[in-house]
Amino acid sequence: MRPKCNHGVVQQVELRFDHASRASQTHTNLSAIRQSPHGIWVAGDETASFEHLAWTGDHYGGQRTFRLADLIDLPAGPDDEADIEGMARADGHLWVVGSHSLKRKRVKSKDPAKAAARLATLVREENRYILARLPLHGEEPGAGAVLSGEHGLAAHLSEDRHLAPFLAIPGKDNGLDVEGIAVVGERVYLGLRGPVLRGWAVLLELRLEEAGRGRLRLGEPYRKHFLDLGGLGVRDLCPDGGGGLLLLTGPSMALDGPVHVRRWWPGRRSGVVPAGELEVVAELPYGIGCDHPEGLARLADGRLMVVYDSPSPARITAAGGVLADVFTI
Repeated sequence: MRPKCNHGVVQQVELRFDHASRASQTHTNLSAIRQSPHGIWVAGDETASFEHLAWTGDHYGGQRTFRLADLIDLPAGPDDEADIEGMARADGHLWVVGSHSLKRKRVKSKDPAKAAARLATLVREENRYILARLPLHGEEPGAGAVLSGEHGLAAHLSEDRHLAPFLAIPGKDNGLDVEGIAVVGERVYLGLRGPVLRGWAVLLELRLEEAGRGRLRLGEPYRKHFLDLGGLGVRDLCPDGGGGLLLLTGPSMALDGPVHVRRWWPGRRSGVVPAGELEVVAELPYGIGCDHPEGLARLADGRLMVVYDSPSPARITAAGGVLADVFTI
């Protein structure tokens, strides 16, 4: 049973996917969402592509799929997953960010020796280590630029006194794990699900510039913001107008709830932000082993849309879609 949201009115809207996306389970692995003029952009964390769904009047459908490899240079080629965990739309561009995290293999065998061996195996997939900016022509993304590789974010963090030790730890073990992006003016904010440092979550603030030939680079040193979220990490974020940000916060590791939406005003305090300056605007529903809130978008009418990873069977529709929640705050 999921607890009820105690802020605002909950509505549900169907996101309807095509057969190929359902076969690859994109609809059950949704991790990022942003509104477009005539629909929504969505992404799952198991592919190297993202989707646009158009508003039909009673659901989102008419899916169009875009491969990242057709738009940017992917470090590991077109087929390896990018683990897309965040999307942003600002100033005529769509932004896409990978998790920048290591993976630990899942236990699949009942044999103790094989299970222990898998738990000792770490995997680095280079397509996860990307931050891409794509120009939008209407609702058609064009060839863009990417921050990755030896000049990518992980390389810049390799000597960071707070974050460098966590680069060698898988994301699901409280290692480095980027799970959200918001762009406000020239500032690019990245929310980290992990690490959480003695209860303090981390947001990174970047300023990027063109480096030529489809590449991006840091225009100046990044900034770190430490937020007292009571032990939770950042699962997504989105602009809130007037320079504010809404943060979707939840467990940093493989746990269920609690999940909150908090409001932060970066211009009022940076560096270390106490809990009293992080207003809780909503407490979201979550499931036990399912219905994990992963993607957050502020809609044009001011409401919030939330999509869920590992949706419960009640969210799967007969038409091959999945139900997202819409909240009034």
